[in-house]
Amino acid sequence: MLKVDSIERGIVLDHIKAGKAMQIYEYLNLDELDCSIAIIKNVKSNKMGLKDIIKVNDNIDINLDVLGYIDPNITVNIVENNVIVGKKRLELPQKICNVVQCKNPRCITSIEPGLDHIFKLANKEKRLYRCIYCEDEAKTR
Repeated sequence: MLKVDSIERGIVLDHIKAGKAMQIYEYLNLDELDCSIAIIKNVKSNKMGLKDIIKVNDNIDINLDVLGYIDPNITVNIVENNVIVGKKRLELPQKICNVVQCKNPRCITSIEPGLDHIFKLANKEKRLYRCIYCEDEAKTR
């Protein structure tokens, strides 16, 4: 049986859809951190069947909008002294900024490189985001 030690102080991202942990790792730029990070894929879950978990052994600022955009069902657990002291539930953010880039070659963001890529939630049920400048649909990885 695989054993991954608990973390003393940090963040545990739980209930990640199976296979999405590496995408989250990239979106959150976790490779730039100097702390220990455990990525556990395909963990058995009564609720989800299979899930992924990411453990970050440090208290860092997590961009909750990025997580909510990828999967609003992820649970963010805050750990202190080996105990979960807080949980954050996510929602689809109303607006995301510089999470994804507009792929429309005619969009102003294509000609103005310093301009923020901002998308607004256009359809909550379909999880559809549109560029605020050109209305192009956000393409996820």
